[in-house]
Amino acid sequence: MQIGGAYPQAVHRIAVAAIVIGAALIAPSAYALKPAPIPAAGSVQYAFTPGDRADEVIIDAIAGAREQVLVQAYSFTHRQIAEALIKAQRRGVEVTVVADREQAAQDVRGMVPVVARAGVSVLLDSEHALAHNKIMLIDPRNARCAVITGSYNFTQAAQFRNAENVLVLRDNPVLCEAYRRNWEQHRAHAIPLPH
Repeated sequence: MQIGGAYPQAVHRIAVAAIVIGAALIAPSAYALKPAPIPAAGSVQYAFTPGDRADEVIIDAIAGAREQVLVQAYSFTHRQIAEALIKAQRRGVEVTVVADREQAAQDVRGMVPVVARAGVSVLLDSEHALAHNKIMLIDPRNARCAVITGSYNFTQAAQFRNAENVLVLRDNPVLCEAYRRNWEQHRAHAIPLPH
C-alpha cells in the first residue's frame, strides 16, 4: 500500500467528487429549476399599506370566487378576510388554507382555528423553516382566475401599521397554473389541523 504521493490525493479527489455528485442527486429538484418567463396577460391591481385598503381588495376578490379559493398564509389575524373566506365556503366555494404550523400555534389572535371551526379545510405546513408565502388563488383552473400575492400577511398589522404591498394578477391562466402547482406541492406535505 502506498502511503505518500499521488495515490491518497487521487482517493481524496474521488471521495470529494462522489460527495458533490451525491449531494446534487439527492438535492430537491425545485432548487435546480430556473423558471422561464411567461407572457404578460390580464390585469394587475395593486395596493400599498398603510394608506390603501388592501384588505378590501382581497375581500372583493374572495367575494368574486365561484369555484375555489386556495390560500397560503404565514400570519393570519385579519377577521374580515377570515369572514370573507367563511362566506365563500358557505356559498359553495371550495376553500382550503395551508398555514405555517408554528405561526398558527403561537398566534393567540389567529384566524386559522376560526376558519377551521367554520368548516374551511386547514392544513399546517412545517416542512420549511418558515412557510412564508402569502398567496390566494381565486378559481385557479378558470381562465378568469386571480393570483393574490405580495408582502402583505393577512393581518391587521399589515393593513394598519406596516408598509406592505398586494398584487392581484387576473386573467393569466399560465400564471395561475404555476401558482396552483406550487400550492399543491405545499399541500402534499402539510398535515391537517388537529381538532
